[in-house]
Amino acid sequence: MLQRKVILIPVLSLLAATAAGAGEYDAKMQSFLDQSIRPWASDPIILSAVVEQNQTTGAYDQGKIDALDAEWRTEAGKTDSALINAVVTGPVADFLRTQIDAMGGQITEIIVMDSHGLNVAASATTSDYWQGDEEKYSHTYAVGPDGVHFGEIEFDDSSQTYQAQISFTLVDPATGAPVGAMTVAVDGEALL
Repeated sequence: MLQRKVILIPVLSLLAATAAGAGEYDAKMQSFLDQSIRPWASDPIILSAVVEQNQTTGAYDQGKIDALDAEWRTEAGKTDSALINAVVTGPVADFLRTQIDAMGGQITEIIVMDSHGLNVAASATTSDYWQGDEEKYSHTYAVGPDGVHFGEIEFDDSSQTYQAQISFTLVDPATGAPVGAMTVAVDGEALL
């Protein structure tokens, strides 16, 4: 019994330290969100695309969402990918890439989601089409107009950098109602 206590104490200390460190960069992420993302995040090109997609996807049930997500995963890596191409090409995706370029490497990826958490536009291909089962959606759009979620700084294999995701609800400025969500992956060095 004494051995268990000796083993558990370091494990509990490690868990407590990890939990305490989880919000270590929240103030810096909030500042980055307010100063570097929000000024362009409510651009009409983004919001109108989300509202337009909501008109199409609003009545989708979970079966339809799962089928689209499976289709996306099947298309990944193929040259003829209608669903993926609709998300990563066009004016909104170009606008997102322009924001990434303007930030000089501080932003590595941007995903815009509709009211179900389905991709509306993205700066690059994502691993899945439906983000609705992830915190980037469940802690933002599902929370309401003020929903914000800060992910931990983690190593991203695709970009080979340490990054954190800043996610927030997209709001219709005319009504104040949530219409979707956005996730912006920020290079970890920008938050130091």
